[in-house]
Amino acid sequence: MIKAFLTVTLMLLSSAVFALEDESSHEHEDEKAFNVNEMIKHHISDAHEWHLWGDTHDGTTIYLPVILIDGGLKMFSSSHLYHGESKTVTDESGREFHYKVGKGSAAGYAMYHEEIYRLINGELVFEYGHPANGSNVYDLSITRNVASLFITFFLMILIMLSVARFYKKNGAVAPKGIAKFIEPLIVFVRDDIAKANIGEAKYKKYVHYLLTIFFFIWVSNLTGLIPLLGSNLTGNISVTLFLASATLLITVFSGNKSYWKHIFATPGVPVALMPIMIPIELVGILTKPFALMIRLFANITAGHIIILALVSIIFINQSAVWGFLSVPMALFISVLELLVAFLQAYLFAMLSALFIGAAVEEAHH
Repeated sequence: MIKAFLTVTLMLLSSAVFALEDESSHEHEDEKAFNVNEMIKHHISDAHEWHLWGDTHDGTTIYLPVILIDGGLKMFSSSHLYHGESKTVTDESGREFHYKVGKGSAAGYAMYHEEIYRLINGELVFEYGHPANGSNVYDLSITRNVASLFITFFLMILIMLSVARFYKKNGAVAPKGIAKFIEPLIVFVRDDIAKANIGEAKYKKYVHYLLTIFFFIWVSNLTGLIPLLGSNLTGNISVTLFLASATLLITVFSGNKSYWKHIFATPGVPVALMPIMIPIELVGILTKPFALMIRLFANITAGHIIILALVSIIFINQSAVWGFLSVPMALFISVLELLVAFLQAYLFAMLSALFIGAAVEEAHH
């Protein structure tokens, strides 16, 4: 229901935004048009800086450290790239590409769409719409999503250590303080997710993993909603890919004899159909974590896009009057995102437990 509402709302908003953008471009041909696409892309994608407010790259910004392995370890501030010389090149088809050439410690490198390349003869060459320099540069930088990952990690450590200290000091008593809010969630994951889907006999082996991914996704989603400091961490496909891969590996290596027999010798299926069924079952092993990855990535990203699109209406029309429409709607979606933040954490943990439970379940006779 929520996903359907978000999808329909996003489609309607996109139509309205692009229509308004087209109308605004005709009315203000002499002024620099507000590019809603670039603004949204900038906010939901990863970056080597943490922009807080003001003009992009010129306002209040935290420049994150760039760490490269290129014939050795090289470290410098991303400000040397963002405030470097702007260059424009044209490829064989006549398309123009704009990139930044680093200065100071970043001399010899260029940044294009947040990717760092080594310059060849002081230039970045493009072929078929992509840089052709062939980068041997390994980027291990602390990007915005990596910094957000560290923030989530420290928040989780702080919360869990506080709860652990309370019970170590007071024993098995009624929870107080932050333990009053965290204990019900831990019990919920243990009883309603792990025990319910994996079984009474085997759930203890996996409850730690399920608690970790539940709180990681939930805390990440909540910090992503904080104005200025929020980052689209779980809206990054690399993060959701890692989480889904962890579930896949645990499921595969936990599979018992009954699980693999169902894959390679499905009960009740004629032998003649086995060459068809076995590939289907093997593909099914991969499609389950793939669905986990896409569901989390798409839902979190969609929420950010809707909020940004609503706020953009004010700037597209260059009138604060539109704020009476867009701000209440953006506030409503933001409140709804609080529910989505918990719901996505629950769904990821619950489906992970369901897949693990199917892998360790004993055969029924």
